[in-house]
Amino acid sequence: MQQIFMTLTVGDLAPDFELPNAEGEVIKSQDLRGKWVVLYFYPRDNTPGCTKEACGFREAYADYQDSDIVVLGVSTDDAKSHTKFATKHNLPFPLLVDEGGAIASSYGSYGLKKFMGKEYMGITRSTFVINPEGHLAKIYRKVKPEPHAQEVLADIAALSAST
Repeated sequence: MQQIFMTLTVGDLAPDFELPNAEGEVIKSQDLRGKWVVLYFYPRDNTPGCTKEACGFREAYADYQDSDIVVLGVSTDDAKSHTKFATKHNLPFPLLVDEGGAIASSYGSYGLKKFMGKEYMGITRSTFVINPEGHLAKIYRKVKPEPHAQEVLADIAALSAST
């Protein structure tokens, strides 16, 4: 697969998506209009950084719910992997299956990666905050997994207060 570079900026209309969750239910971006949405892309289920990031969102999830914010994790792992990951770590939010990486590509979050001298195609850790009108309100690239969930929550509070 060829690496695709998408240049998205704050204010752009968020690329539409329709992806199944671990139970096979299709989540559509159009159905989420009117709410703040956190769409976070992560490389793999059950890896150290991805687990820290997911558990951070889990720990802050009640605060996200109190503010009516939708949290969605996206990786190229299959539904079975997502189910095991979500069950093992008690994740209360949907993990979406983007097996071919098409949606990650549309967000500029899929491309050539290097690890231990090997090159391969995969998801790069990034997060997008989509405002209730469907526009990108905040973009995070090169995310640090541990403090990320609280950072995003604080940024959404500031963004929603300024609108």
